[in-house]
Amino acid sequence: MSDLQATDTQAPALSQPTALIHHAYRPPADFAAPAPGVHKASTVFFPNVAALRSRDWKDKSAYTYGLHGTPTTFTLEERIATLEGGAHCVLAPSGLAAIALVDMAFLRAGDELLIPHNAYGPNKSFAAVELAGWGIQARYYDPMDPADLAARLSAQTRLVWLEAAGSVTLEFPDLPALTSLVRAANQGRTRPIVSVLDNTWGAGVAFCGFELGADIVMQALTKYPSGGGDVLMGSVVTRDPALHRELLLTHMRLGLGVGANDAELVLRGLPSIALRYAAQDAAARELAGWMQSQPGVKQVLHPALPGSAGHETWRRDASGAASLFTVVFDDSLSPERVVAFCDALKLFRLGYSWAGPVSLCMPYERADMRGRDWQHAHGPVRFAVGLEAVADLRADLAQALEVLRG
Repeated sequence: MSDLQATDTQAPALSQPTALIHHAYRPPADFAAPAPGVHKASTVFFPNVAALRSRDWKDKSAYTYGLHGTPTTFTLEERIATLEGGAHCVLAPSGLAAIALVDMAFLRAGDELLIPHNAYGPNKSFAAVELAGWGIQARYYDPMDPADLAARLSAQTRLVWLEAAGSVTLEFPDLPALTSLVRAANQGRTRPIVSVLDNTWGAGVAFCGFELGADIVMQALTKYPSGGGDVLMGSVVTRDPALHRELLLTHMRLGLGVGANDAELVLRGLPSIALRYAAQDAAARELAGWMQSQPGVKQVLHPALPGSAGHETWRRDASGAASLFTVVFDDSLSPERVVAFCDALKLFRLGYSWAGPVSLCMPYERADMRGRDWQHAHGPVRFAVGLEAVADLRADLAQALEVLRG
C-alpha cells in the first residue's frame, strides 16, 4: 500500500462496494499543468457541521453545492472577468440565457427597457413575449442616433441594452455617447438605469466595454472564447459589487449552471482567443474588400470599410473588427438567384453562430430587418469567416457568384 494512503488500523474492514466508494487514497495536491482541472459535482462534502453552516460560496472563498461553483467554474469566471476588464462574472448556459438573466435581475412589472433596433433578434423576442407577459415594456431606439435614445429615456426606464456592432447589419454605435446619456438620466433617481452591452462581437478583445461606459458587459462565450463551434455558454461581467450581487442572487434562484466539460472547452479556447480573433479579423477584412468590387454586389457592411455605418466611431474606439461581414445584393437580382448563390457555396457552410473554425453563411429575409429603415429589395447575407485559407474562401465565393449571375 502506498504511503500516500491514509488508513485507520482500528477501523473495521470495508466490503468491496463500500471501499470503492469511500476509498482512502488521496492524490498529492501539488499537481500543475497547462489546463485547469475539471471538477464535476452536484454534492460537495463538508468536513463537519460548523463548516456546513458557515461556508459562503458568493465570494468564491468556499464550495457548498455544484450549482454554485466548483474550482473549474470559479476559474473560468475569473478569467472571463479579466478578459472583459471587469471584476465579477457569472456564467449562464448560453448567450441568450445570459441576456435573460440580466433582464430578470433588474426589471420588475411596470418597468421599461430600451433595446437597439439592430440588436440580436432573440433579445428582442424575449422582451416582446416573456417580459411583456410580466408587465415590462420594451421600446426600441436607433443606436446610431444618440438623440433618439435621449428622447426615449423615461421615468420608467430601468435597463438600456447596447450592442456593438449591431447584429447582422453591423452598424457601430457611439457607445460613449449612449452611455453618457444613461448616466445623465440617472441624476436624482432612486433606482438608476443600468446600461448593459452585448459584447459578443468585440469579445473583450477589440475594446473594453467598461471603458466605453457600460455598467454590465454580457458575452456569448459560444463564439470567440470557445472558438470550436461545439459549446454553448454565456457570461455577465460587472465592476460594481452591488450589481454583481443582484445578478448572482437571481442566478441562484433561477438555478442556472454550466457543465464542467463545457467550462473546460472554454478554458481551453481562451489562451488562443487574441490570435484567432486577429486571424479571422484580417481574413474577413480581405474578403469583405474583395466582395464589394464584385458584380451583383450592391453593398458590403463591415465596420472597417469606409462607408459602413459607424466606421469613424469604430476607428476611434476599437482595435479589431471580428470575423463577420454582410453582403447586400443588387435589387435587380431575383430572390431565387440569391438563394442559389448561398446553396452553391462549398466551404462556407449554411449555419447559425460564428467564430468557429468553419466559415458560415446565413441569408436573412427582408422581413427579418423589421424595426430598421431597410431600403434594399433583398435581405442581407451574413458571412462568418473561419480559419480556412483566404484564397480558398475567395475561390468559393467566386464560383458562387458565377451561379448568382447565371
